[in-house]
Amino acid sequence: MNKCLKLRMAVAAALAGLSGAALAGGFGVGTVSGSGTGNAYAGGAAVAEDASVAWTNPAAMTLLAPGTEVSAVGHLIFPSADFRNTASTGAFAARGTGEGGDGIGVALIPNFYLTTAINERLRLGLSVNVPFGLGSNHDQGWRGQLTALQSRISTLNINPSLAYKVNDRLSLGAGVSMQHADATLTANTGAATTGNLRLEASDTGMGYNLGAMIQATPDTRFGLTYRSKVRYTVNGSVYFTGTNTAGNGFARADITMPDSASLSAVHRLNSKWELMADLTWTGWSSIKRLDVQRTSGALSGQVLTTIQFNWKDTMRYSVGANYKYSDRLKLRMGLAFDETPSNDVDRTPRLPDQDRTWLAFGAQYKPNKQGAIEVGYVHQFIKDASINTTPNPASGRLIGTYENKVDILTVSYSHRF
Repeated sequence: MNKCLKLRMAVAAALAGLSGAALAGGFGVGTVSGSGTGNAYAGGAAVAEDASVAWTNPAAMTLLAPGTEVSAVGHLIFPSADFRNTASTGAFAARGTGEGGDGIGVALIPNFYLTTAINERLRLGLSVNVPFGLGSNHDQGWRGQLTALQSRISTLNINPSLAYKVNDRLSLGAGVSMQHADATLTANTGAATTGNLRLEASDTGMGYNLGAMIQATPDTRFGLTYRSKVRYTVNGSVYFTGTNTAGNGFARADITMPDSASLSAVHRLNSKWELMADLTWTGWSSIKRLDVQRTSGALSGQVLTTIQFNWKDTMRYSVGANYKYSDRLKLRMGLAFDETPSNDVDRTPRLPDQDRTWLAFGAQYKPNKQGAIEVGYVHQFIKDASINTTPNPASGRLIGTYENKVDILTVSYSHRF
């Protein structure tokens, strides 16, 4: 009975890591474009700099120059998360091989966008991007190995969209999002006979997005966007590296990713300065719990465990400015405050997330009339994240804090045909 309970809790711990990472609660930093990075995504739903608007607000496609435009974007993400033990108990009290090292890996995230004019009023867009991703690898034998070892999450999103210019003041847009996610996660079970638990899972979900662009005055523009919930049924294989493979099989969990909405504004102060702001809401409170079911063997359909998340809705507040140095060079800056959906009770070492403040700078250079190069940089100051968790109360608790930070470097090139 104890062995069965341990296997169940190990499966639960792995799936908890999967759900959090795939939902981008912590390390889904929301990188989209070079211009957006340089402004900390202030004015994100109201700007019309390049083809990336096909994702941020499809209605903004009507503001781009006629013809076809493509944007290729690369984001280098440099996250850091160092664990400091404070009062761990039971199996977590012993230091083991250490505190896990800086287990968060560097990531390269590519994005591609295309927009084209069908006629004077109608535009077509396509976004191929990576909205969520996580790569971490804690040391085998570290203090918290029962909660997390390896975490690898990758997604591919394809989002065609349309925009229609109603008149000189109003444009509307809509799109359909198809997203595929793959995950590999491991954790130690605490028993030599079962060894490490490994979970490999994947699924494809669908959603939609809507947008509106309002030119209130010649110098002031507002953008409004909504992105729907996406429902997933995560199916995966569960197996153990030890000699006891009785727990091998399949499991599933139904997850609904939250919806989100953004309200942005851009104001041209004069011929040199442009000011912008953004409010983005995400409905993380839809993620309260996760029921994990076995889908193979004699116990197929049995609920292995219920994982409590108790996440809350969040807001991101952004302000920014652009300075037009010359016809070829534009300088960007931005500041944002991004709330975390997690809490000190349910937070996992796979996602030691906390509230973060973005400080951003960037520049746009136009070598010719058709091309534009964007470079953006963000440093995220992240509040220390408290951890007080366990996969099994009988094993004790991992108690401590993570010191976190993230640096983002974005380079993009856009070309008009």
